[in-house]
Amino acid sequence: MEYKHIGGMEVSQFALGTWHLPPSDKKYPDGVLYVDVEKSSKIFKKAMDLGINFFDTANTYHGTISETHLHPEKSGNAERILGYFLKGYERESFVVATKVRAEVARFHNGGGLSRKHISWQIRESLSRLQTSYVDLYQIHWQDPYTSPTETMDILNDLVHRGFVHYIGTSNHPAAVTSEMLKVAGERGWESFVTMQESYNLINRNFEVEKADIAKKNSMTLLAYVPLAEGILSGKYSGGIREGTRGSYIEGFKESVDKSRDAVEKFLELAKEMDLKPTQLALGWILKMQDKLGINIIPVLGATDVSHLEDNVMALDVKIPDHVFKELNALVKVQ
Repeated sequence: MEYKHIGGMEVSQFALGTWHLPPSDKKYPDGVLYVDVEKSSKIFKKAMDLGINFFDTANTYHGTISETHLHPEKSGNAERILGYFLKGYERESFVVATKVRAEVARFHNGGGLSRKHISWQIRESLSRLQTSYVDLYQIHWQDPYTSPTETMDILNDLVHRGFVHYIGTSNHPAAVTSEMLKVAGERGWESFVTMQESYNLINRNFEVEKADIAKKNSMTLLAYVPLAEGILSGKYSGGIREGTRGSYIEGFKESVDKSRDAVEKFLELAKEMDLKPTQLALGWILKMQDKLGINIIPVLGATDVSHLEDNVMALDVKIPDHVFKELNALVKVQ
């Protein structure tokens, strides 16, 4: 394993995400699958054995489907599962990141980035994770009703109260992120050290504006869906199977159809290099660190130990310059 710095904190070159954990055969009355906790624990253990010390979750992740914010048993379930597993290990040996923003209750102040909501949700996350602090606290997406000053003020407060070590942003418009960084700088408050964004070979929107912001402010990119939700693995070339991410993500079929030509060429290049497509996709992201001048930590998802083992082998992938050029030409950055 290789390691990078987020602030002064050392983190593994890969993080393990918890948005999509192994599902069990058991279902809730509404049809949502339970998480297979035993299999999830095996994946967490394998991650640690491979040198991964960085785990990413959110206050509303269930573990087998994302949109469960308002269900008390499902919302935050991934935090509970991760907290239960990590309880058996030395707390200082791993890095935990979680997020806040989504609506978790239908009453007023049940969501957002206000001082009131964030103060409530950090307590809830700490309880589920069974820890006294989180290493990285991220604001999940924009709250247009709360001023950047109020949000940055409470995040700064959480750091100095010891509940949070570092703060990060996610899915915010570039202009909003810049405004928040400006507010923090002018007041001498804690500032963002990470930016978590969708980033992969067929979705490079991050490069348009946000890459420059990250570079100028020494922010690490936490690249989620680095395999384009499985599209770059090639598993959707023959159609979308029931139970996969693609079977319940709105607009997924359109994404598959739109990227079909680029993905076919990508799969050919992976075959020519005798690599699994996932390894080439992750190897490309790692090589983009030098091109963009920033650290990038892909956030891996795994529903089987073998997936994780294959993905980590991307550390050894060496992409020749001519292949790297071909890969970068597959999808136009817009």
